[in-house]
Amino acid sequence: MDEAVEFQRDPAWSTAVPDWEDRIKQGRSMIPDLPLFEQVAEKALRIFKRLRVPDLIGTPTYGEVCEAWVFDFVRVIFGSYDPQTRRRMLREFFLLVPKKNGKSAIAAAIILTAAILNERPQAELLLIAPTQKIANIAFKQAKGIIALDDELSILFKVQNHIKEITHQHTEAVIMILSADGDVVTGSKAAYILVDETHVLAKKHKAADIYMELRGGLASRPEGFMLQITTQSKDRPSGQFEKELQRARDVRDGKVKLPLLAVMYELPKKMAEAEDWRDEKTWALVNPNLDRSVSLDYLRDKLIEADRDGPEAVALFASQHLNVEIGIGLNTGRWVGADYWLKGARKMGLSDIIETSEVCVVGVDGGGLDDLLGLAVLGRHAESKIWQLWSKAFADRDILELRKSIAPELLELEKAGELVLVDNIEEEANPEIVEVCVQLREAGVLPEEDGIGMDPEGVGSIIDALIEAGFRIEDIRSISQGYKLNAAIKTSPVKLKNGTMVHCGQRLMTWCVSNAKTEARGNAVIVTKAQSGTAKIDPLMAMFDAVQLMSWNPVADGAGGILTIGDDYRMSA
Repeated sequence: MDEAVEFQRDPAWSTAVPDWEDRIKQGRSMIPDLPLFEQVAEKALRIFKRLRVPDLIGTPTYGEVCEAWVFDFVRVIFGSYDPQTRRRMLREFFLLVPKKNGKSAIAAAIILTAAILNERPQAELLLIAPTQKIANIAFKQAKGIIALDDELSILFKVQNHIKEITHQHTEAVIMILSADGDVVTGSKAAYILVDETHVLAKKHKAADIYMELRGGLASRPEGFMLQITTQSKDRPSGQFEKELQRARDVRDGKVKLPLLAVMYELPKKMAEAEDWRDEKTWALVNPNLDRSVSLDYLRDKLIEADRDGPEAVALFASQHLNVEIGIGLNTGRWVGADYWLKGARKMGLSDIIETSEVCVVGVDGGGLDDLLGLAVLGRHAESKIWQLWSKAFADRDILELRKSIAPELLELEKAGELVLVDNIEEEANPEIVEVCVQLREAGVLPEEDGIGMDPEGVGSIIDALIEAGFRIEDIRSISQGYKLNAAIKTSPVKLKNGTMVHCGQRLMTWCVSNAKTEARGNAVIVTKAQSGTAKIDPLMAMFDAVQLMSWNPVADGAGGILTIGDDYRMSA
């Protein structure tokens, strides 16, 4: 908070670029005009430019191979340092740029430049690579730069066995670390460079890691943190989603922080319209086009991706064009994903109960490593539109058992759409029963078959419902697999024509984006084997509810009865 207040006092250092969409379309600089300390900026740029690139033929200098945008970026990183007060006016930098635009090579040169200019004795400089393999490459790159310069070979001591490079005079140490391991414990780094933020930020304890990194900078006012990344290979979530949104908010002028965000991404409307498929747009987000990445290379990659299917196309778009993966870019996706966002409405469970003539409940049970999904689907009393509300529960151990999705689960918990419990039967089941009782008391549950569920793993829920006064006739066993084909196909039709809407919950948007389909005879099924464990249970609960609602139930409280022929009844 103090940083933000201090930053607001000097509007000359505002890093907001509200016209960024026009800038990127016109190929203009993404860096605003700032009152840089020119002497420092130029000195840093001279050092950066004279360094040699060890893995290019002829080992040219960075000054010979880099585009102007790189020089502008280097100038602003180092030129924001006030040599009189020894404080940095901008403390953080966020560069979003596609693959093959020289990220790793630039990172190695920047961290070496920082080590050369550093004035703090025994300073720590961290370069955090996404994997051990890339950490080795980054170390080799920095080591190679030093080996090609006689002065640097004297100035730095390279220790291969621990991947450290030490400045002989200041004893500052460059440490090349990997996001694969425990990269940060009690960080005291003055300079931090994270290569491929989306990898580090997906770690289960990423929030703690970033707190450690930023905490170390607090007592080192001359330092900086630089993140260089492509888009995530999956829908942004967890700490990466936070870092990405934070950078965008600063760029857009919504938040004032001493952070500069340089983000080579298409405006949202262009991305959603799939303008990125037009190769004329590729130069807008690939500032090194025809330098380190060629147009022919990108053409070939898109052709290959189109042949390999939607997942490959999504990967191409995210990694080479910085297109944020969303619902519409998932392989073998459930077709309802194409219309899901269109169905979002501002409403909650109470709104659905108050406006519906009948409501049904879907439940999809799970184990310790799975979600327990709950869905309430109401039919509007006047418009007859189907209205959906959802919730999920999970044993807290899932955060360890499913570490890859733990950041997203924690976000869902914060949103109040997922409840993490220590005992499913004692904490989740009562809440499910409470929702069913609420519907019964409102008179909107059918006389029979108002609650549908996958029969696997729901014995304790059925017991809890019976104990609360529900009859076995109130509960319908909904067979999974191909027998859910009707619900899986009915939902997209109703979403597209507007006769099915939902509460716009993050929980369901996530589940829908995870849903993968496969053909099984004449049926289309959505399975956990294809979609992933603990990723679609609330959606399966929705399908259970859709199945019940498709049988045209009448609420018991409305004086009618549910009439379903015996041919359609499944055993409980």
